[in-house]
Amino acid sequence: MTIITVNTPKGRLTLEQRRELAETLTDAVLVPEVGQFAPAARPGFQVHFVERERDMMAIGGRLLADAGPELDVMVIDLAVMDAAWQPEVRAEVIERVLAALAAACGLEKPAPAWWVNFRVIDEGSWGSSGGVLSILPLLQSGVFTEERVKAVRAALGI
Repeated sequence: MTIITVNTPKGRLTLEQRRELAETLTDAVLVPEVGQFAPAARPGFQVHFVERERDMMAIGGRLLADAGPELDVMVIDLAVMDAAWQPEVRAEVIERVLAALAAACGLEKPAPAWWVNFRVIDEGSWGSSGGVLSILPLLQSGVFTEERVKAVRAALGI
């Protein structure tokens, strides 16, 4: 289970950009997480787009409503299941997320005020379908590469 929340000022992303990002942000996290492009893993990913009025967001102590429309602010919150998230894998995910955002927005590079938070939810701390979820059964789903399965088991001490 992975939840990607994209927080933007209202109207920052068009419907077409959100459609593109629903797919590209999913894949930006999915590929490093499972070790390969695996469409069968997509149902375990949710992308939420949250828009706020410009007077409900601030940067540098100033409301965006007062800063002008040229200030491009986004906060992306990634919540992932506990697995093998070594610093280099986290960095890869963050870079892939920022690249997907830039591409969808038609920019050469991400804006400086686009921030990504990477949060790992401890094993046993996800719930769905009336119970607690674990990454361990997912390791036998066939979507993870053997290398990633070994890395996850090692990271979780199994």
